[in-house]
Amino acid sequence: MTTSPTTSPAATGSPSPIAEDPRDPPLVVANRQFASRLVVGTGKYRSYAEMAECLAISGTDCVTVAVRRERLVNAAGENILDHLDTDRYTLLPNTAGCFTADEAVRVARLGRELLRDLGNPGSEWVKLEVLGDTKTLLPDPVGTLEATAELVNDGFAVLVYTSDDPVLARRLKEAGAASVMPAGSPIGSGQGILNANNLRICMEYLKDGDPTYPVIVDAGVGTASDVAAAMELGVDGVLLNTAIAHAADPLRMARAMAAACEAGRQAFLAGRIPKKLYATASSPDVGLVGGPAETAGKEAC
Repeated sequence: MTTSPTTSPAATGSPSPIAEDPRDPPLVVANRQFASRLVVGTGKYRSYAEMAECLAISGTDCVTVAVRRERLVNAAGENILDHLDTDRYTLLPNTAGCFTADEAVRVARLGRELLRDLGNPGSEWVKLEVLGDTKTLLPDPVGTLEATAELVNDGFAVLVYTSDDPVLARRLKEAGAASVMPAGSPIGSGQGILNANNLRICMEYLKDGDPTYPVIVDAGVGTASDVAAAMELGVDGVLLNTAIAHAADPLRMARAMAAACEAGRQAFLAGRIPKKLYATASSPDVGLVGGPAETAGKEAC
């Protein structure tokens, strides 16, 4: 992209162009490439119209959909699929609200049945959730591992919601998960990234010998800075829903999330300076009055 002499990036509101970086290949999940590193949910919006506008503003290429039959149609009789551009978005059916491996497997197969006729690649995918209880909505590790193995054997590309336990994350990858998605904090809590060190270890385990394996933070972000913080850790993407849908201004938050995701990714690639206990002057003192160069000259006389 070039900018004319009379129109600067600042004037148009667009960022300055960044040279293509070979360290930043596109996000690839289950052999499908995505331009955006945000995955956005479709629940909890005030209307399907608002949902559709937020999705468009966020820039996402992949959206999650709860696929139980009763959840596809709202109280007004509108079908959510009528408000999703299935040519633009990869639909990611999820097993939200499942508390056993058997239930999650049944719901995943239902999603495949409902979406196959759309010709959307996401019909063979599932965002797997097997929850432990209704209060915390934390994942059941045993049920999650069992369901992952069964769904992989059934031909699904499984993107699996899990805790930030590195050992479990590795086991899920070994079971064949297309992406392991550790939580930043509990679903819908808005607490952001509670344990950055565990996420770092998850990435170390998951990317050992496989640096392109996609690790996506799923759940807990509350605002744009949480997304930026996750991306600065080096994760490959962020999945969110409530932070946009329940914001005071969802459209503005969707825009903020897109900007934060890009900013966090660029910051990770740029490499932050190390943290230090004491200050380091940003301006050189060589050549200043009383600076080292002048003092050295006087001592030589």
